[in-house]
Amino acid sequence: MIGESALLGELDRLGVSYRRFEHPAVFTCDEADRAVPDTVGGAHTKNLFLRDAKGRRHWLLVTSCAKAVDLSALSGMLDSGKLGFASPDRLARYLGVTPGAVTVLGLVNDAERAVELLVDREVWDAPAWRCHPLVNTATLVIDRAAVERFLEATGHRPRVVDVRARAPGSPGG
Repeated sequence: MIGESALLGELDRLGVSYRRFEHPAVFTCDEADRAVPDTVGGAHTKNLFLRDAKGRRHWLLVTSCAKAVDLSALSGMLDSGKLGFASPDRLARYLGVTPGAVTVLGLVNDAERAVELLVDREVWDAPAWRCHPLVNTATLVIDRAAVERFLEATGHRPRVVDVRARAPGSPGG
């Protein structure tokens, strides 16, 4: 597993340009909103690391912080059975991150390609994304074309999906 400095070196090697913003540790979208001003640009992403009920399949869902995800609807779309959040142990094993630092850039640590990448169309269509660089004390703003270059280098093909928001007050996600 590589860490932040090796990741930044890999991004540089791939010609992926980014703007880096340091901030106190954040664990929620609300905390990240307060730590990183809107003026930096980029879609404010929320990353959910999910597993099926048997723990055999894993997905990383990149969606908007503004969206409360309907996991039941997503489960039906994936034909996966019930979805749940993966444990901190699974986060560390597959993406090399801890809770609060989940990021599309964690796919650099998924050499076996055991994690399927789902990207909400709303985020996919954004010109730039905000991503943690494997830690939750910094945020990178990366152009979407550069994110695509990174994903190609890691061998992860994104599946662009229309993520349904769950109704206010309903359970899940």
